[in-house]
Amino acid sequence: MSGTIEVICGPMFAGKSEELIRRIKRLLIAKKTALIFKHALDTRYDDKKIVAHSGASLDAIPVKDSKELLEILRRKDHVDVVGIDEANFFDDGIIRVVDDLAKEGRHVFVAGLDKDFRGEPFGPMATLLAKADYVSKLDAICMRCGSLATMTQRIVNDKIPHYNDPVKVVGASEKYEARCRKCHRIMKD
Repeated sequence: MSGTIEVICGPMFAGKSEELIRRIKRLLIAKKTALIFKHALDTRYDDKKIVAHSGASLDAIPVKDSKELLEILRRKDHVDVVGIDEANFFDDGIIRVVDDLAKEGRHVFVAGLDKDFRGEPFGPMATLLAKADYVSKLDAICMRCGSLATMTQRIVNDKIPHYNDPVKVVGASEKYEARCRKCHRIMKD
């Protein structure tokens, strides 16, 4: 049996987690066995659930890195489906884990930001996108002008962030907005 890798990506507020939850719930209805993981950094709404901004949720196992995810998965007898939310926060080891799981015949779903607040590829996501069998690149609505948004704007006390600011800063609407390219701002020097 051949496995697959599906990546769901886009900016903040595009519905990535909600789409991940929807797809996994469909497979659970079909009696597939699943393990769902989230990065332990993401404690915005719940420590042990993937929670979309809309409120949709799904139980998940928080892990700090790809090694811990693999250790938990290897202790399970049979898992058809593996879901990983906030993959952008994981180390590069997640790339091999996802690839190996698909080669073992598992259906692997990965959701995360494809670009960081600077508009650069976020963590392992660029490679995961290249390895994916299927990619769903979602967009949001620009919170400034109403155009389609593909960028994530970090907001720090109503100030434009600097390019060299830390990349991994967890937050929701109190720290981020969806923006189009025209409205996205970053200080470089």
